[in-house]
Amino acid sequence: MEKQLTKAEEQIMQVLWQLQEASVKEVIAELPEPKPAYNTVSTIIRILETKEFVGHRPKGRGYVYFPLIAKADYSNQSLHKLMDGYFGGSFKSMVSFFMKENKMDINELESILKEVNKKDKK
Repeated sequence: MEKQLTKAEEQIMQVLWQLQEASVKEVIAELPEPKPAYNTVSTIIRILETKEFVGHRPKGRGYVYFPLIAKADYSNQSLHKLMDGYFGGSFKSMVSFFMKENKMDINELESILKEVNKKDKK
């Protein structure tokens, strides 16, 4: 999975990841104001199907759409792309940057280290 989402596509995917499956109308209902047109959302969903992010099944006279890619998988791929592109593939450099630029406090860093240690023990 090397495909990236546009901002609009990612917004639709966020709704589908949250709802797990939805019609175009249900997706629109979850989007913030001003609501996009039905045809706009329908077109974006068709693009997401072409990119193999979304699948569909018939329901009544329409379709229900569902994610084919897990949010965690896409997030992981996006994070690695960011890390490779801006931090030379170094997780340490990325964390260091965010600590300095975002003035992360010691409690946040300790929390991150606890999560890392939990993962290492699995």
